[in-house]
Amino acid sequence: MLHDRSLLLPGQPLPLAKGERMQAGDGTYAYGDYVMACRIGYAADSTPGTVRVQGTRPPLVLPQPESVVLGRVTRVTPRQATISILVVDGQPCGGAQAASVGARTNHAAGEGIDGSEFQGLVRAQDVRTTDKDNVVLSECFRPGDIVRAVVLSLGDARSYYLSTARNDLGVVHATGGRTTNGGWAPARHTLQPISWREMADSVTGTVERRKCAKPEWLN
Repeated sequence: MLHDRSLLLPGQPLPLAKGERMQAGDGTYAYGDYVMACRIGYAADSTPGTVRVQGTRPPLVLPQPESVVLGRVTRVTPRQATISILVVDGQPCGGAQAASVGARTNHAAGEGIDGSEFQGLVRAQDVRTTDKDNVVLSECFRPGDIVRAVVLSLGDARSYYLSTARNDLGVVHATGGRTTNGGWAPARHTLQPISWREMADSVTGTVERRKCAKPEWLN
């Protein structure tokens, strides 16, 4: 039986009880009378009489139709909003996994070298269920907003098609915008939802348009 949960490095023997004989399983190899780790991770029981090393890298999480995702808005055009997907069904993906294997920076999914990993699109017709023809994307999302959405389909080769056309879907976090000489820029103040289509600056009281997700605490 395993008696130690210390992190193992490749080449280290597994912490078996004295005199105990176990077969090498996944992530291990036999070396003389020892079972050695061949990956970074933690020793875990496998089938009876077999031991393995469970790696520290999380399993690859891919968006699927009906998956609920969280993402950051990176671009808004009159026809669609581009979303970098950060979380799929409660599991981090992309940037978080890169960090676990020693990436220098923790980029969000979709913010890789070519900007195409786990990228989603919310088209104007998929923002809400009513009055679809009058949707103005700039009044629903702004760059930097965190959005909860559901995956409609796998879309094209570069992007997933997403929808916010439910009460619980839409912007879940945003900061107030201000006009500068260079255009729109984010401010530090967090916005709070006051209706399904408006958020207010918590400090100044300024109201901005968004497609808001219904807060989880609001029945």
